[in-house]
Amino acid sequence: MFYDLLRHAKSGLLPLCRHFRRCLPHPALVPESFSVSDSQSESSLSWLWKLFGSSHKEKTNSITIPKFPERPEDVNLATALQYGTATGLPQLQKFINDFVKNVYQPAYEDWTTLVQTGNTDGWSRAILTLCNPGEVFITEDWTYPSALASSEPYGIRPVGVPMDSEGMRSDELRKLLAEWDETARGCRRPHVMYTIPVGQNPTGVTMGVARKKEIYDICVAYDVIIVEDDPYYFLQMGAYVAKEARAPQASRVESDKWIGSLTPSYLKLDYQGRVIRLDTFSKTIAPGSRLGFFTCNPRFAERLERAGETSTQSPCGFGQSLITQLLISWQYDGYVRWLHGLAVQYEARRDFMIDALAEEFKLQLSLGTTGAWRGCTVYTASAKPQRRAGGTTEKFALDADKMREKPYFSLVPPSSGMFVWVQMHFAHVRGFRAGDEDTLEMKLWTKIAEAGVLIGPGHFFSADGGAADGGSVGARACHFRISFSFGTRRLTHRRVQHEDMKKAMKIFAETVRDFFENPE
Repeated sequence: MFYDLLRHAKSGLLPLCRHFRRCLPHPALVPESFSVSDSQSESSLSWLWKLFGSSHKEKTNSITIPKFPERPEDVNLATALQYGTATGLPQLQKFINDFVKNVYQPAYEDWTTLVQTGNTDGWSRAILTLCNPGEVFITEDWTYPSALASSEPYGIRPVGVPMDSEGMRSDELRKLLAEWDETARGCRRPHVMYTIPVGQNPTGVTMGVARKKEIYDICVAYDVIIVEDDPYYFLQMGAYVAKEARAPQASRVESDKWIGSLTPSYLKLDYQGRVIRLDTFSKTIAPGSRLGFFTCNPRFAERLERAGETSTQSPCGFGQSLITQLLISWQYDGYVRWLHGLAVQYEARRDFMIDALAEEFKLQLSLGTTGAWRGCTVYTASAKPQRRAGGTTEKFALDADKMREKPYFSLVPPSSGMFVWVQMHFAHVRGFRAGDEDTLEMKLWTKIAEAGVLIGPGHFFSADGGAADGGSVGARACHFRISFSFGTRRLTHRRVQHEDMKKAMKIFAETVRDFFENPE
């Protein structure tokens, strides 16, 4: 499968998957320069234009990292580019500690932080520290493929928990733990949970504080350690509103107010120190920096530090020094302002992608009743009715009714993150037979790739390949993950134009329509 993805990564491909496991931020959203001062413009979005591509940029300050420090506290290359400790640069440690205290507000006093080389490295260290070969860990029944791949060579397997509109279901988690049969399962009850609570990968749902409290209490009762992987935390968005009903975006809110509007981390509920939180700069500054950090209790941190010393050692000195100096230059308020700008950008990208699909398909709304979309507003896509030359109004109505009975796919606009999770309705493919789902997913994926668009096949994200919702294994292969993070865009004072994304959605729509009539 990996070979197939590489084979289709040809020149000119529109990358709405980009990487077979990860979702990449757009290079335009990697910080180059911006002023952290407030705009004096009357435009409600002037602060955003200053962050991303304004044609009237004010002069900005460059950051410089000297080879040797003038003051002991200065970031310098002589230190950063040497063999370093697994704890990272002291200046970065201080910024991270202050940031965690202000934003996540852990519920106990002696928490600590520790740098790592990105959340995949963080999870790898956690799973090797906390689990033995042959054990299992808990996760959502759809999840991040690299988290699964990291544990597989050690014989540490995932057990999926069904989801709804807020992610992992607390009732299903309690049932799983209460009814665990060690003899039947062949291993002891799981004591580690891996979860992506915000912008869940791949479904895009976000867990509220009440659900987190329920799950935390269950983990206390059954002594489960929570590994909170939260790369999309600062990409929380408002609900999707159809283009014709959408109001103009409001002006920027103050930093503290915006931070306060975000759903709290598990850290804020963690009075026992059983949460290991993973943060990364990959989605907020640059994936190539290979830099992130743990927040956890000191005992866990000491073991995770030892694991780092025998694997990655310290994070890259170039990445650490650049990001540290950037954060020191921006200070807390400047960094939060940058994060808020990213959230607005990704919300605009999400809206544009779904708007583009609405131009290609008739989208009908309903309430999800099963699976990961239970309780969500579901958009179901079918063919737009079109009058035929010389056709009658009656014929038009009959054709429209017939087409509405045959949906192509459904989606739920994500509340956070970088991607849309699409469920295909392959039962309406011409000549469909039960059991064809696996084959049809790969056939359609190949046709879309050959037409010039790369998206993520759904079965990559299945935690255990089982039928968590009571359906067949094949039914779980009827999904695609489509990223709206990547694609050429032009940002002006008046509008955002996502040229590649519009082209990609047109290709996707044409290929899907043709495939449902002729799947061969």
